[in-house]
Amino acid sequence: MSIPTKMLAVAFQHAGNADTLIADYYPTPSLKPGHVLIKVVAAGVNRPDIMQRQGLYPAPRGITSIFGLEISGHIVALAADVKTLTIGDSVCALVPGGGYAQYCLANAQLCLPVPEHTSLIHAAGIPETFFTVWSNLFDRAQLQKGETLLVHGGTSGIGTAAIQLAHAFNISVITTTSSDEKCHFCKSIGAIAAINYHTNDFVTAVKELTQGRGVDVILDIIGGDYLPKNIKCMAPDARLVQLAVQQHPKSEINLIPFLLKRLTLTGSTLRSRNDTFKAAIAQALQQQVWPLIAAKKVKPIISHQFSLDDAPAAHNCMEKNNHTGKILLIP
Repeated sequence: MSIPTKMLAVAFQHAGNADTLIADYYPTPSLKPGHVLIKVVAAGVNRPDIMQRQGLYPAPRGITSIFGLEISGHIVALAADVKTLTIGDSVCALVPGGGYAQYCLANAQLCLPVPEHTSLIHAAGIPETFFTVWSNLFDRAQLQKGETLLVHGGTSGIGTAAIQLAHAFNISVITTTSSDEKCHFCKSIGAIAAINYHTNDFVTAVKELTQGRGVDVILDIIGGDYLPKNIKCMAPDARLVQLAVQQHPKSEINLIPFLLKRLTLTGSTLRSRNDTFKAAIAQALQQQVWPLIAAKKVKPIISHQFSLDDAPAAHNCMEKNNHTGKILLIP
């Protein structure tokens, strides 16, 4: 097929609200060693995109100003040194930027086949969240079969992936979310209990659910005053994984429980890690998670789909928490 020299893509001129996102024509990316060019079928919208637009999470040096960290589509060109993929392959891919576009460059090592029983469009909702959840819960926090996990924001993209993966590995999941309806949904995908934080104190609820012991691992995207509350929810030797700080990046805590209960606090961002690190996660996902998707035990939960030039509406939807699962853009 003929590849155009210009493509429709979404970037921004300055930090601000969703209206600063602009769809315009940009040069189609040029191939570089180890990479493939993908004709994008869908791109995922993620919280880091919101933060980048707000000026709080700039793209790493040398990365395109075009938004988007995950895509699905067809390979239309590949570098001479790429031997594992072919033109025409349908893939989903983790990318450092450039996903909100008709064409996107991706490292071949970070391209994965579309899982069985998953549409090409829905596959765009897998890479960013599943890479993040796997790396943080199963690698960093060493979440194990038989443990109990607390997930904050259970109906977010991260939350829905974490609940399903933990449930598939025989881990008990408790989650918090913002409505009874969302609580019901979380239980439908594997949570043993879901707490509406508007009507219940999650610390009290977690203690009751665990007979006072607490949970082994917490996955938190909120930060702020959740940190001291999380510590109260933690069992001895528990691990707290901080992935985002939607409420506030600062918190005051009492360190004595950290000492007495031998607690661990860890956090990470994925975008700045090198491709070798990310490639190891990709291999683990294909070996450990793709069979679960094929067996219909896990799937990307898709909430909304917007056209590429309606990216501002997609960002507004995420910021208002009007979604359950992933938001996608369709070029």
